[in-house]
Amino acid sequence: MRKFSVKTVVATGIGAALFFVLGRFVAIPSGIPNTNISIQYGVLAFISAVFGPIAGLLSGLIGHFFIDFSFGWGVWWSWVIASAVFGCAMGFATKKMDIEGGVFTGKNIAIFNIAQVISHIIAWVVIAPTLDILIYKEPANKVYIQGLTGAGINILATAIVGTLLCVAYAATKPKKDSLQEEN
Repeated sequence: MRKFSVKTVVATGIGAALFFVLGRFVAIPSGIPNTNISIQYGVLAFISAVFGPIAGLLSGLIGHFFIDFSFGWGVWWSWVIASAVFGCAMGFATKKMDIEGGVFTGKNIAIFNIAQVISHIIAWVVIAPTLDILIYKEPANKVYIQGLTGAGINILATAIVGTLLCVAYAATKPKKDSLQEEN
C-alpha cells in the first residue's frame, strides 16, 4: 500500500516541477484554441503509477496551477482540477501493477494504457468541459471540442511518453527473485 510519506512528498515536488516545466516550455500548439500537445501527461501518469494517487493528484494540481499562473491569464480551475483528477485516477488504476518488480511488459503496458485512456476521457471529455460550462459559462460546443481534442492528444502523448518512462524505470529495478543466496 502506498502511503503519504516523505517519498510521496518528494515525488509530488518533482512531479509538479516536471509537469510545470514541460507544460510551460514544451507545449506545442494543436490548432484548437487554448489546447496544446502536452507531453507532461506522460510524466504525470508515470509519477502516479510509481508513487500513487496522492502524488498524482497533487502533482497535477500544483503543476497545472503554476502553468496557468505563469501565463498571466489567471488560473483556469476547471482544467487544473481535471489534471488533478487524471493524476489521482491513474494512481488508483495502476495500483496493482508491479512496476517496482522490474517488469513492465505485456499485461502492465495494457493496464497502464487502458487506465490512461479512461482517465483522460474522464478528465478532458467529462470534467473539464462540464466545469468550464458551470464555472465560466463557456459555450458547450467550444469546450467539448477542446476536451475531445485534449483527450486525444493527451492519450497519444501518454501512450508514448508514459509507457517509455515506465519501461525504462522498470528496467532499472531488479526482477523479483533475481537474487540468489550464495552457499
